[in-house]
Amino acid sequence: MNNTRPAHTIEVYKWHLRALNNLYDIEQKLAAHGNPGNAKRNVEQIKEIFVESTQLFYEDPTGKPFSETTADLEASITGIGTENLTVVEVIKPIVRLGNQTFSRVVQKGIVIVKSQSEGKD
Repeated sequence: MNNTRPAHTIEVYKWHLRALNNLYDIEQKLAAHGNPGNAKRNVEQIKEIFVESTQLFYEDPTGKPFSETTADLEASITGIGTENLTVVEVIKPIVRLGNQTFSRVVQKGIVIVKSQSEGKD
């Protein structure tokens, strides 16, 4: 049997991305509404399991600058300004394969950006 995929290739299944997107949503809800029963600890353990078993992790770009050359985000602009854009809301996080030092994007983040100079004189 001819297998053209290298042995070290890791497949990213759709359910991986769906699970990580939902885990991100849970983490955001815990941050906004408190941490009943120390659920944040469970979220962190699930994130560690994903990294150990699939080398997948997500990145929250909230508060980071955005420009047209940003390759790992798909953005909608809110407000009237288009200068000095910053991520103000994350619909889906950036999902990466690899480690913190070297990784590749397997899901672009979907975000809303707004001009930070808007409303300043």
